[in-house]
Amino acid sequence: MSRLTTPERGAAPAASHALLDGVKAQLGSIPNLFRVTANSPAALEGYLAFSKALNRTLTPARREQIALAVAEVNGCDYCLSAHSYFGANFAKLSAPEIALNRTGHASDASTDAILVFARAVALARGKVSDADLAAVRKAGVSDAEIVEIVANVALNVLTNFINNVAETDIDFPVMRAAA
Repeated sequence: MSRLTTPERGAAPAASHALLDGVKAQLGSIPNLFRVTANSPAALEGYLAFSKALNRTLTPARREQIALAVAEVNGCDYCLSAHSYFGANFAKLSAPEIALNRTGHASDASTDAILVFARAVALARGKVSDADLAAVRKAGVSDAEIVEIVANVALNVLTNFINNVAETDIDFPVMRAAA
């Protein structure tokens, strides 16, 4: 059971209603992450705006792959479950690819370099080495893309931490972080 309130749309603060309606219009339902975050309309609005801005940069598949790598680093079962579902059903990632992404790797060399870097950012809390930067640049990743990778890591750390604090009830097929 979630340690924070997971309000239905009508029980959420009024300022969250339109935001939750937008989530439902986009996803067809309101996953528990959004309901928990709706306790703070400001946090929900900020999360949705940041997410929307980042939707215009990296591909949906790469965003899901980064989310999987970061969720594994942070031991977030909710996010692993959600992004495994979204990765398979919307980004069309295969089950073996999702399993590989969780380790911070990918079958494609370019994506692998991005995930290795994203995992390094998460593990080092941003204090990556010169070698980490050199490796991702060698894969052809621009400085703008590096900033976008870091931004995606930060966005996922936010949801990982909210879900880890709340112990949000998982409303997707359940995946568990490796021990």
